[in-house]
Parts: sequence; structure tokens; C-alpha cells
Amino acid sequence: MRIAVLGGTGLVGSRVVALLRERRHEAVPHGLSTGVDLQTGRGLPEALKDVDVVVNLSRPPVFDQNSPVFFRETMENLLQAAEDAEVGHIVILSVIGAEQVPDVHYYKGRVVQEEVLRDGDVPWSVIRSTDFFEFIDRVLTWTADDTAVRLPATLLQPIAADDVARIVAGVATTGSLDGVLEIAGPEVFPLDQLGRITLAARGDERPVVVDPTAAGMYSYVRGAALIAGDTAVLAETTYRQWLRG
Repeated sequence: MRIAVLGGTGLVGSRVVALLRERRHEAVPHGLSTGVDLQTGRGLPEALKDVDVVVNLSRPPVFDQNSPVFFRETMENLLQAAEDAEVGHIVILSVIGAEQVPDVHYYKGRVVQEEVLRDGDVPWSVIRSTDFFEFIDRVLTWTADDTAVRLPATLLQPIAADDVARIVAGVATTGSLDGVLEIAGPEVFPLDQLGRITLAARGDERPVVVDPTAAGMYSYVRGAALIAGDTAVLAETTYRQWLRG
């Protein structure tokens, strides 16, 4: 099976490409570095020539007010190119609970992306994931200084990028869902607790202070908006296991 992976050099994309190749599929990573610009459509016809499946893992360069425009334009361009190339299946990786946080531009963009995909004529699969373990360290830097780390008590259910890649690769090679699959990690934590667990594992003695206004977009999340529902597929890797690895 020939599979084009847009965003195929990123955190999840590179893992998806490696897994697909291990399974004897012809997986080709694409992105700006390979001459494919989803937002303008440049390079798309060539990237999708003779392709059976497209996996779209692209993200905007900055999570700002332009995110909805990015997701609309890239999804519309991809759909048109996929229809022209007679691609049989498009897979996208979205976010659990995005529709419940309309004040965050990035989440609003993910909702737009899903809507555009569903309205197209190409068989599709949406995989909605929770946040990745690999992002937690980055979040800790947003409101940290030499004396403390400030984080809200936002509930998260993070998942390892390796587990996400395994599920994405599986969906890409087993046929269109024409629906949504939710995936998440096995545990739910308040973000401030994740901070304490992470700092302790790194030998960092700074305290974590609960601050509802800290950590950017997570300060807009209420309740269990970003937590998986009862039908979600739960990965096995726990956060502490991942930290030890």
C-alpha cells in the first residue's frame, strides 16, 4: 500500500512512517522540507500521485488566531488534491474535546478541519487524541521561573506519541472508519500534578503553584473537556513508565 504522510517528519509522523515501513508499506513523508505546502497546495498533486491513503498530521506553525484559517485552507486543498488523484482514504489526527473549548483558536481550528473533511467526497477517518506525554515538559516552561512552576489544575489524560503512532498506522492500513475514533492514555491527572511528577523525575525541587490563569490555552479548559469518553481506546503506557524510559 502506498501511503503519503503529511507532517511525516514530526513527532508522530516520523513514528508513523517508520511503523508503516516496518509493515512493508510504501510510506512517504511530506512537508515543507520536501516541497509540499498544504496551505498553498504546492507539491500536492505530485505527492498524491498513485497514493492509496493520505495521513494528515500537519499543524500550524503557531497556535494563534490564524489556526482556523490554516486548518480550513489545508484541509480544502488536501481534499481537492485527493479527489483529483482518486485517493481512497484520508486519515487525520485531531483533538479530543476541541469543540468544548471554543475560546482557544487552535481547538476551534481542529473543529473546522473535521467539518471540512466530513463534507468531502473521500472516505475518511478522524482519530481524536488527548495531549501527548512529550508536550508536558514544554508546558512546564511556559510559566516557570527559577523559584516555581505555575500551572492550572486542568484535567488531562495524556498519551505517549508511540501509542498514537501505532493506532494511526493501524487505521491507515485497515480501511476507512467514516467516523471518529477517540484515543487516550490510561490515567487522568490535574496538570499541576503532572508538573510535580515530572519535576520529581527530573530531580527538580521547584514547587508547583496552582494558578488558574497559567499555561496558556489550558487556562480556558473547564471540567473534563479534554478527557476521553467511555468508548475511547486507552493506550497501555502510563506517564511514569514513559518518564522512566
